[in-house]
Amino acid sequence: MSAAVIVTGIPGAGKTTVACALAQTWERGAHIEADALQGMIVAGGLWPDGEPRDEAMAQLHLRTRNAAALASNFVDAGIVAVVDDILVVRERLAIYTETLAPRPVDLVVLAPAVEVALARDAGRDKHVGERWIHLDAEQREALGGLGFWLDSSELDVAQTVASVREALAAGRARLT
Repeated sequence: MSAAVIVTGIPGAGKTTVACALAQTWERGAHIEADALQGMIVAGGLWPDGEPRDEAMAQLHLRTRNAAALASNFVDAGIVAVVDDILVVRERLAIYTETLAPRPVDLVVLAPAVEVALARDAGRDKHVGERWIHLDAEQREALGGLGFWLDSSELDVAQTVASVREALAAGRARLT
């Protein structure tokens, strides 16, 4: 399989951990962390809730285009590209599908209970869950019905990866 797999979910859902573990299950897999791409802007960088809002959104779209372009390069080299990014609107998802076309794109949404995501967020170095918890409802409304949704509330990383691999093999996450 040489495709791009986008792993999304709210902060604390396990995107980065699962995406990295998932990428390691293929003979050739790469993990692309969108937050790391955002962090490359070392002067004047703004996170999505930064001000001025227009600049923050421009940087968010740049990060998405860069992640999609990097994923395209990996897929073209025969490497499965696993991207972890918070996607809440279809417009940002479209950046991935349009940039990656005609390459296959799979979408995996990690959707644990909000309480579980907040507890996971509290147990890590960066605590951003409370600030972004509203994204759960927004993501469910905007992306519902697309890709493979997994309530990983009761699953560990290995179980989550196994469930994702099963869904990918069955074509249940395929967008294009």
